[in-house]
Amino acid sequence: MTATAPHAVVVAGARPNFIKVKPVLDALAADGVRTTLVHTGQHYDDAMSGVFFADLGLRPPDHHLEAGSGSHAVQTAAVMTAFEPLLGRLAPDVVVVVGDVNSTLACALVAAKANIRVAHVEAGLRSGDRTMPEEINRIVTDRLSDLLFAPSPEGVDHLLAEGARPETVHLVGNVMVDTLLACRERARARSTLADLGLQAGEYGLVTLHRPGNVDDPAVLDGLLAALGKVATRCRLVFPVHPRTASRLAGRLPDGVRPLGPLGYLDCVALQMAARLVLTDSGGVQEESTALGVPCLTLRENTERPITVTEGTNRVVGCSPAAVVAAAFEWLDEPPPPRCPALWDGKAGERISSVLVRSLDGRSRG
Repeated sequence: MTATAPHAVVVAGARPNFIKVKPVLDALAADGVRTTLVHTGQHYDDAMSGVFFADLGLRPPDHHLEAGSGSHAVQTAAVMTAFEPLLGRLAPDVVVVVGDVNSTLACALVAAKANIRVAHVEAGLRSGDRTMPEEINRIVTDRLSDLLFAPSPEGVDHLLAEGARPETVHLVGNVMVDTLLACRERARARSTLADLGLQAGEYGLVTLHRPGNVDDPAVLDGLLAALGKVATRCRLVFPVHPRTASRLAGRLPDGVRPLGPLGYLDCVALQMAARLVLTDSGGVQEESTALGVPCLTLRENTERPITVTEGTNRVVGCSPAAVVAAAFEWLDEPPPPRCPALWDGKAGERISSVLVRSLDGRSRG
């Protein structure tokens, strides 16, 4: 690597970001790009951050902003005020942001105002629901970005319909699937199921963390009642997100077993051996499709419709009756495994190839 190698600052802030930046960092390093990894600290405890770095083989961050928690405004502002002086010192050729969390928006905004190019990995995803903070983050980040890396064709369609210049939009596949495929055999070899007393194909996996599901007592009560009915047919395990734990205290129905936060490899091991997944997580929708596991999304919409049209996901909403009916149907007759094109483990390489070509000039276009 020479002193004139292009320099990319890669930003990660929350647990899904760590999974997504690993293949990008590896591919950029292989292509001779100097990288600086910035951890904003949006997820900051070991259960939500440190264990993921270890499981993924992700190098320690070069800089940690320690933004911490808070309201959306407080957290976004904390990331921006910490990132701005760091970016001034680093003076990179490009800032790479991933996903749709507050750190993504904050760092994209700082870089754009500093006239530094922004590359958005996982661009173009839309749920159509602007009550979701993530949807606002996606829209604004895409408008600020100079390079837009879409994981699936509908992302490209959204970006072009919103006025993005075609030469800035690139269909590259799904970086989360890159990491999943790279780690699948390591996850399979772990003793996760044995340690929990589980047998492959004899349990369902639940994840819930969206504010619309866990912060509204009426919605949460309905979902818990539905899970209790599903558990009469298939016992369920529920790794509980920290923000959900206090809302569930003493309220889980029989047959639903709570677990503490898990590392990445344990999550994959549980997911790949599950009979059914019930979730409100976008990433879990993608992972279940890549693994060929039936998934029911407990939301009214999804920003990842390709998991429905080309995968094993169904969006069922939050009505208890609809959740139970769909779960019983798929326990009786699960969908066949299907996986979208370009979800082949090479998205990071495609992203790096585009970035290297775009950095040849080094000026922001």
